[in-house]
Amino acid sequence: MGHLDHAAFGWLTPVLSYAMACIGAALGLRCTVRALGATGRSRRNWLITAASAIGSGIWTMHFVAMLGFAVTGTDIRYNVLLTILSLLVAMVVVGAGVFAVGYGKDRTRSLLLGGLATGLGVAGMHYLGMAALRLHGTVDYDPVLVALSVVIAVVAATAALWAGLNIKAPVAVAVASLVMGAAVSSMHYTGMIAVSVDVTPSGAALPGATAMQFIFPLAVGLGSYLFITAAFVALSPSARERADYASAEQLAPAP
Repeated sequence: MGHLDHAAFGWLTPVLSYAMACIGAALGLRCTVRALGATGRSRRNWLITAASAIGSGIWTMHFVAMLGFAVTGTDIRYNVLLTILSLLVAMVVVGAGVFAVGYGKDRTRSLLLGGLATGLGVAGMHYLGMAALRLHGTVDYDPVLVALSVVIAVVAATAALWAGLNIKAPVAVAVASLVMGAAVSSMHYTGMIAVSVDVTPSGAALPGATAMQFIFPLAVGLGSYLFITAAFVALSPSARERADYASAEQLAPAP
């Protein structure tokens, strides 16, 4: 049985992964709030941005945390295609949940369906990302802890979407994002505690890419996307601000 270290770099990776989860949640919630105040193509675009922000934030959180994952007695590699697929799953399934909330007529039903879809997307991303792991040995899971991690993911996603529907003030959104980040991080580490590895010592080369070769550059790229998108959202006027500008122009005296 290999010894598992979930924080090989100390507190660095847990803190950074939590920060990325919070940033993705905050951006996704702000975009959802903007979407609910918009119509037509604008609503669709805001919802797409929300889905990409939440999906990117969750994926980045997972793999930043995985940078600190080590197993005694074996190197670790990642299957590139499965890793990219996990990112796409996160965005697409989270998008389904966000659109269910954004276009649903029955708020309660939409919230429950959206929370379930988004939570399963989060859990699917996590375990698909874990399936991309390559090491000398076999990986097993505690089914009870796996089920608990999925429940945490669904509850956290439902709570986040409820916040998007009901919380408008920026300060309240920030607090909700901190809670969402904590919930998503809890889901991740619950899933990781469920892992056990039976190491089979071998000198053979492992297939796939190392975390620093592939995961780190992609995480940096997605992190940069989140920061740039956050700046765009912050500078983009809301529907209320646009209405105020239009009213002010109409009231302005003619030259």
